[in-house]
Amino acid sequence: MQRSLESLVVRHTYRLPSPNGPAGQGAVAARQFDAALMSVGFKLSAELLEHLSGLSEDTVVDTAVRTLATVREMVGDHVRHNVYFVDFPANVPDTLDFWRDCIAKALADESVRPGVLARLSTGVVDLLTLPSYGRYQHSYEEMLAAHAELVPAAGDRVTLLHLGAGLDQEVTGLYLALAGSSTPLGEEHLADLAVLAGTCADGPQPEAIPVRENRAVVNRARLAAGSAPLLDTVTDVLRLACALSDGDVTLQERTRFRALSRPVRRALLAGLDAVVAQAPAKLADVAVHREAWKRLGERLHPHEYPKWPHAAEVFAVARGERKAPSFEGRLEGLLDAGDVVGAAELLKGAPGRLFRSLDRLLRLCGTREERDAVVAAAEAVAPQVSGRVVLSVREHLHNRGGETGARRVFVNRMGRAWVTGDERAPVPEPERARLVAALDAEIRRRLPDPGRLLVDPDVLDVALPLSGRATAAGLGVLPRGSVSAVDGELLRFFVYWKQRSRVTDYDLSALMLDADYATVSWLSYTNLRDVDGEHSGDITNAPQGASEFINLRLGAVRGTFVVPQVNIYSGERFEEAEESFFGFMLREGEQKGRPFEPRTVRMKSELRGPGRVALPLAFVRGEDGRWRAKWLHLYLRGTPTHNQVEGNRVSVATLLRGIVEREQLTVRYLAELMAGGAVDVWDGETVPDGPVTYIGVRRPDGLHPDSRIVTVENLRDLIPE
Repeated sequence: MQRSLESLVVRHTYRLPSPNGPAGQGAVAARQFDAALMSVGFKLSAELLEHLSGLSEDTVVDTAVRTLATVREMVGDHVRHNVYFVDFPANVPDTLDFWRDCIAKALADESVRPGVLARLSTGVVDLLTLPSYGRYQHSYEEMLAAHAELVPAAGDRVTLLHLGAGLDQEVTGLYLALAGSSTPLGEEHLADLAVLAGTCADGPQPEAIPVRENRAVVNRARLAAGSAPLLDTVTDVLRLACALSDGDVTLQERTRFRALSRPVRRALLAGLDAVVAQAPAKLADVAVHREAWKRLGERLHPHEYPKWPHAAEVFAVARGERKAPSFEGRLEGLLDAGDVVGAAELLKGAPGRLFRSLDRLLRLCGTREERDAVVAAAEAVAPQVSGRVVLSVREHLHNRGGETGARRVFVNRMGRAWVTGDERAPVPEPERARLVAALDAEIRRRLPDPGRLLVDPDVLDVALPLSGRATAAGLGVLPRGSVSAVDGELLRFFVYWKQRSRVTDYDLSALMLDADYATVSWLSYTNLRDVDGEHSGDITNAPQGASEFINLRLGAVRGTFVVPQVNIYSGERFEEAEESFFGFMLREGEQKGRPFEPRTVRMKSELRGPGRVALPLAFVRGEDGRWRAKWLHLYLRGTPTHNQVEGNRVSVATLLRGIVEREQLTVRYLAELMAGGAVDVWDGETVPDGPVTYIGVRRPDGLHPDSRIVTVENLRDLIPE
């Protein structure tokens, strides 16, 4: 357990909990540890190297073994990445020549020749039936022998590991940060919170847990530890029941409730009774999840506990035996009657809902007086609205300025995306501008005084993480909508997957589009080689794991956009596979090395979302000729089988246009509000002696210990409450 907690801290914070062990002469082992880390793109900070050097050699070696395993997994180097074409990216054949060669080899094999001839007689041949297609033709060791050593380059990634506090302190700090986050966590981080909550149930707790999904995970741990759960709405009880059944605490997916023990049933019913007794109006929330409540009632047996009559009322409402006028019904009644001002007054009792309804309310207003009343209502309740919602509405209003757009992009909590035409009337400009100014003032009021502010220029165009589900777990991953520089001559994508129980075929592809989003070319198993680059070859079965690569020469790419995608051709979904991840590397033109070199990896993210087509990010060539990454984290539904790049070109182009043309609120926006104007960016070299507020992609070495440090890993801390 200690090792898994230490690994969790390293992954989230890039800090190594201070190792426990006797003092000694560990300098040699520490330098060897540092050298081993550098081979996978990591390095010990000066402080951490000094600390390890003062410990015993055995302690340093044990620490190195554990940490190396963790960082290798972070970068994707914990598995063997083989390629179909042993010399890739050299000597990749023309696609048709390769297919003819596979057929020729099959015809030379007496055991399969009759079947191949029979299929050829019909004018069609199934590549998957050919013995030499889709299966590695050489061992991993033979592939390594075919490649020269990687030549180090100044642009290789170096990620510092810093010295942390003791393990218990680091674990507690991480628990408090995740549990008290003001933005929802992604699926992987929510799972990590569950582990931490079980460990920290008896320790310090956050002052508030504003995100309800986080509260459900913490409540499950509290219940297991014998503590009362934190409940103030009936839906909190429903989420807790889902957590106890290992279901979806976001309530987006149907949970199959398990049989619950009598003590757990009593705890849930007692909590439910207390919530309703204190605020009977909260029964109105039951209708939103009526079916889930009816199913939960079958497990809780509320009729067996007459001492909690208010809990029984919840299930009576769910069954339709008792009326509980809903807030939604009252609101829609006012709007149907044309009473927009009355609706705004009602919504003042639900400030977050009022903010989310502003666009609709303003479009329904018929007079200037009505619009003034709606804006005044929003200004009055703004201090009561969460910072995340204020920022979301601010971003929305920014994108509603000017002419109405031709399309709207919708992305659900799981990353599934779709596009539709925008038929909405514009938001009236005077009210839009007034609201933007009011929201800017509200956010500025909530931001702390940064003191001396030090900002890494590379983080300025990173989108604010208004939801943890707008990103994915991994290394170097940025929130959806972020823009980051791409510096290098060779861009190489990779995908790795390992099937759990069924034959599974994932296909890595790259679509090249021009400035009008029209297709220029693509690379995939159907087009192995083009002037833009090379594909490493199709692997169609992954019982031991499989990898595919695409190599691009950025200077030769035709077009403005490069969109890598992972298509599920057949077999297990991303979340079903034992493991699946995507990433990209950057290399200088003369760097050789293996197809996968961990220290050239700039990004590696898990593929665990819904849909059959994954779109992790896109690459955009700017007017200055430089390439930049635009982060997507999207999934398309696709088809049940046989997804391929040729079949989804139009949908990908339409979706990309919608994402690229939408402007996100970025770190630059908050930094300018903090600084009161233009931001002084850090030169990347001079580290100040005193404490600072540092915002950057990665924490530099040598910052004052009293500094406030915000990096990509804890960027959510920038979002004011």
